[in-house]
Amino acid sequence: MASHAATPTAAPQGPGPRATPAGFPSPHPEWGPQEAEDEDAEEPGEIHLCALWNGGHLGIAYYDTSDSTIYFMPDAPDHESLMLLQRVLDEINPQSIVTTAKQDESMTHFLGKLASQEHRASKKPEIILLPSVDFGLEISKQRLLSGNYSFIPESMTATEKILFLSSIIPFDCLLTIRALGGLFKFLGRRRIGVELEDYNISVPILGFKKFLPHTSPYLLDSVLQIFKSESHPSVYKVASGLKEGLSLFGILNRCRCKWGEKLLRLWFTRPTRDLEELNSRLDVIQFFLLPQNLDIAQTLHRLMSHIKNVPMILKRMKLSHTKVSDWHILYKTVYSALGLRDACRSLPQSIQLFRDIAQEFSDDLHHIASLIGKVVDFEGSLAENRFTVLPNIDPEIDEKKRRLMGLPSFLTEVARTELENLDSRIPSCSVIYIPLIGFLLSIPRLPFMVEANDFEIEGLDFMFLSEEKLHYRSTRTKELDALLGDLHCEIRDQETLLMHQLQCQVLARAAVLTRVLDLASRLDVLLALASAARDYGYSRPHYCPGLHGVRIRNGRHPLMELCARTFVPNSAECGGDKGKVKVITGPNSSGKSIFLKQVGLIAFMALVGSFVPAEEADIGVIDAIFTRIHSCDSISLGLSTFMIDLNQMAKAVNNATEQSLVLIDEFGKGTNSVDGLALLAAVIRHWLALGPVCPHIFVATNFLSLVQLQLLPQGPLVQYLTMETFEDGDDLVFFYQVCEGVASASHASHTAAQAGLPDSLIARAKEVSDLIHSGKPIKPVEELWRENRMANCQALVEKFLKLDLEDPSLDLDTFMSQEVLPAAPGVL
Repeated sequence: MASHAATPTAAPQGPGPRATPAGFPSPHPEWGPQEAEDEDAEEPGEIHLCALWNGGHLGIAYYDTSDSTIYFMPDAPDHESLMLLQRVLDEINPQSIVTTAKQDESMTHFLGKLASQEHRASKKPEIILLPSVDFGLEISKQRLLSGNYSFIPESMTATEKILFLSSIIPFDCLLTIRALGGLFKFLGRRRIGVELEDYNISVPILGFKKFLPHTSPYLLDSVLQIFKSESHPSVYKVASGLKEGLSLFGILNRCRCKWGEKLLRLWFTRPTRDLEELNSRLDVIQFFLLPQNLDIAQTLHRLMSHIKNVPMILKRMKLSHTKVSDWHILYKTVYSALGLRDACRSLPQSIQLFRDIAQEFSDDLHHIASLIGKVVDFEGSLAENRFTVLPNIDPEIDEKKRRLMGLPSFLTEVARTELENLDSRIPSCSVIYIPLIGFLLSIPRLPFMVEANDFEIEGLDFMFLSEEKLHYRSTRTKELDALLGDLHCEIRDQETLLMHQLQCQVLARAAVLTRVLDLASRLDVLLALASAARDYGYSRPHYCPGLHGVRIRNGRHPLMELCARTFVPNSAECGGDKGKVKVITGPNSSGKSIFLKQVGLIAFMALVGSFVPAEEADIGVIDAIFTRIHSCDSISLGLSTFMIDLNQMAKAVNNATEQSLVLIDEFGKGTNSVDGLALLAAVIRHWLALGPVCPHIFVATNFLSLVQLQLLPQGPLVQYLTMETFEDGDDLVFFYQVCEGVASASHASHTAAQAGLPDSLIARAKEVSDLIHSGKPIKPVEELWRENRMANCQALVEKFLKLDLEDPSLDLDTFMSQEVLPAAPGVL
């Protein structure tokens, strides 16, 4: 049964007084926890890729369901081994790969190898083969030109639409066009994202974007803790969710919007060597670090929290699945974007990001915000859980709502008139309105109304019995149906039509909304990095194209310094007259691994465009960071560790260039010391043989024989470093300071004592070590040997006492050979 209530408007309030664009209201209603949770909810995205290879060239296109965008890579040369395609697959991890059934042998071999990779960490993609006719050039062009794109205005003619698409899509790249055609065919056949919709609803496509696989530095990271996922501590999320643990990403991620967090993660997985791009990021961070700019940074950071998942909302609009909260979220996003634009217009336009936001946040945003703010009744929509419009938008809707609101008093008068014409035994009646049914006369059920025949009343048409009330149609209620109609449904239909028109206006400006998200997420990331740099005391790195390596003054480990009560900074320099191979020795727990990690992390942060934990850092052109650093939180012994060493080392040896940074620690740990030492020396000598083009290498090792036996050639490329210590009697003091030189001993006994091992065990270890170094045989401890011999004798005597010599089944020869003779060495 319908209820009618007025929906008055209230004075709106925005995200903050400093962020209010001039002349703009903002939505008033406060949304509950569920709506706030929906704002941040993200649908799991899938990527479907189409690839064609022909004549040494590769064409790629893929569809990302998270933002309903098609990405394409212009025709690019690729070797028969399809290394470029493999790089793309590693980067985007598609759900499925679409290609033609009539393909080259190289592609057949590649797909077969891909399908057989059982060791892949992620799920293997599904391989879909379509007939070659689906990849025809002309039919592919036709599919592209006839597509239903919401971002193209309906007012465009067919010729204008072709020109518009030609400015976005490279129609001269034939393989790419064919790949796009095959992708469109696959999306239409599978109906990605619209499986349960009517067939007149097509797969939503909100834009086309150019995609280029990154040629940036890559990182083989296992223990640098750039990312670290761990189970969520909440009992409600422990089975379903992970959270970021103590990691570089975790301490730098202060982003306020989900898309900023995604972009930061992308920067971490795709560092760059583009110095112009890196310096542009650092310029923004440095600007926000100035004390006089702290207030504007906080204002912008506050606005960023209102930038929400616009692609998901646009996708729902395209499918006509828009929720009530979507309008509120979209309005707040656009409203906040206008606040960002106004703020950036007052900032120095010499910084590219501020200039882009000031210029590209166009008047289309003002138009969208104006339409939503003037049309959508946020309070009424929230109260009725459906889209409602404000008064004075449509006079016909206003008139029908006025009638609907005046119905209670009017129907009361009608009920009084109807009661006068009813049987005097009927004490009361009412006239009610039910949507989709109409107006009905309702009377209470009287005691004599037992059977269905008793419900008949002359002049009335019985409809139904509900809650001990009888409902009838009378002549008057039929007149009301004809006069007023189904007001409730008519109002909904007209408001739904207005919503559709508003959706079309928004979708026609989808391109500017996508650009807003790109620039706002970039600003969010840089604000987050600036906030971390301010709190942790980071400084700006300098990029030196002529320096192939790193030069760090008083560098710090960004994670360890947060965990340790005091942290000793260390400098590092690699390249030039300082040599390119650093061999670092020193006792365990003296800081060798931490030093290696901080060099790698500082170099990595510089390649992301972040300030770094050092007083000064000069970073050269680094194309890769290879790491094999001992993880202190895991213990692996024997062949497994050795195989990990070899796998990591093989990647470094086969791929490292003169611009690579190689970090090696504990190579050969847990294996035969001679084998580990020989392989480590061979690998370093291999790199040293390259001369000036050898990579930049930091090696931390406990193999002192590497230096004592002079296994490495002497020369300017090699520099020996050690961790400074001081022996104070029986105590060993660690200074955690890197200095030139070579450790004189491993000081394993001191480390063992600090770890809490028994003194007798440590003394025996020293004795065995001295015997080994002097070349003397190692003899067992006399007391221990006697105790063991006595125990063995007693065990043998007990075996003899248990013999039953009268047992006919007893075989003395077997007893002597299996029991007595094997025990002889332990008792003699």
